[in-house]
Amino acid sequence: MNDRVVMPIWMVGVFIVVMNTTMFNVSIPSIIHDFHITANLGSWIISSYSIGYALSTMIYSRLSDSVPMRKLLLVGLTILGLSSVFGIFAHNFSMLLAVRIVQSAGAGTMAGLGLVMASRYIPYDRRGRAIAMISTGSAMAFGFGPIIGGVISEYFGFNGLFAVSCLILLVLPVLMRLLPKEEPKPLNFDVLGAILTIVNVGTLLISIMQRSVFWFTGSLFSFVVHVWHLRRGKKETFINPKLFAKKDYRKLTVVGFCVLVLNLGNLFLMPLALANLSGESAIAIGLTIAPGALLSAVLTRFVGRWIDRYGNIRFLLIGHSVLAIVLAVFSFAVEASPLVILCGYLCFSPSFSATLSSLNNETSRILPKQLVGSGMGLMQLIQFFGGSVSVAVFGMVLALQKNIPLGLAYENVYRILLAVCLLSLAIVVWYKQTASKSDNLPRITV
Repeated sequence: MNDRVVMPIWMVGVFIVVMNTTMFNVSIPSIIHDFHITANLGSWIISSYSIGYALSTMIYSRLSDSVPMRKLLLVGLTILGLSSVFGIFAHNFSMLLAVRIVQSAGAGTMAGLGLVMASRYIPYDRRGRAIAMISTGSAMAFGFGPIIGGVISEYFGFNGLFAVSCLILLVLPVLMRLLPKEEPKPLNFDVLGAILTIVNVGTLLISIMQRSVFWFTGSLFSFVVHVWHLRRGKKETFINPKLFAKKDYRKLTVVGFCVLVLNLGNLFLMPLALANLSGESAIAIGLTIAPGALLSAVLTRFVGRWIDRYGNIRFLLIGHSVLAIVLAVFSFAVEASPLVILCGYLCFSPSFSATLSSLNNETSRILPKQLVGSGMGLMQLIQFFGGSVSVAVFGMVLALQKNIPLGLAYENVYRILLAVCLLSLAIVVWYKQTASKSDNLPRITV
């Protein structure tokens, strides 16, 4: 496989898929108005996609251990593309929500299979730059999504957003031609384990978003049932218990959770701060965020090479340090000027991309070949879960501070993000000092 050709095309696919989330953020007010629904119900347009995206990412990654990636890609992107076509004609809320859920069932293909493909087919000395491209596709989508979504919603309505997602059907035949052919293996797919995972994640997210004791109790019960399922001794479970026996992997998954909390939490807070503290319009907000995403794209080729040359741990430490500095500035000066957010995100976005790329590259390094599919899939699931939780939690934290000055409320939330960043940095330092030698894999010296 020629990764120098495949990975830029894959990055475009990731950009389209992830932007399918960020574009809809700016259209929620008009959806609520047009369908005469509550804000809580309207938020499910975003939440349902995020939950489905996280779960489908792991399912496709897990299936890649047995099913050829080309077949999974064909199924996933076809589902995403065709459901997007139906979305153009969705003129009631029920149909719109159904389309978003079906979209999410196919969207996880790009993120899940991208890391598996890089881990499986790209030599380790070039893998860093390949994974950096995947992270950059996501970063660009987070930055440009609000701009593109705002323009399309303004002139064509929210149905026009689905036309952008249809572009994935142009990427599909190109990737089908370029990806290597694989021989199918015996399918050992744990259906019950997959269902329990979906129930675990779905009920836990709902309990957080709805602040429901009922849903939280149901989620705890589903986790107990899942633990019982894992201990039954079944040979091939959806979540491989061997992963939890690896101390290094457990530490990296916590870092992955924290890093996505930082990114999606910041992306949730910046537009609100710009709108509520500075009175910026949707287009102006997008233009403030876009330069950081563009800089991430420009630096992709360099960051990937630097990771390959200097090692993952060094960039995990550098990336976390820059993220902490930016969050510290935001926690004391976010209301000073839109320029603070503009300059801060110019540093934040490339640092996040480098951190996520080095994290995923290090995870692929420590996993044995037979655990790459399940291990990278679970890592992706935990990352997206962290991002989904951050939006719900920080929204509630802002609401609880309604009796204090608005600027101080945003700064307090950024102080929470700073604490999460410092915790993640401490775990990276701990990982560097105590990385297990039991993996019998070469360790990068930094």
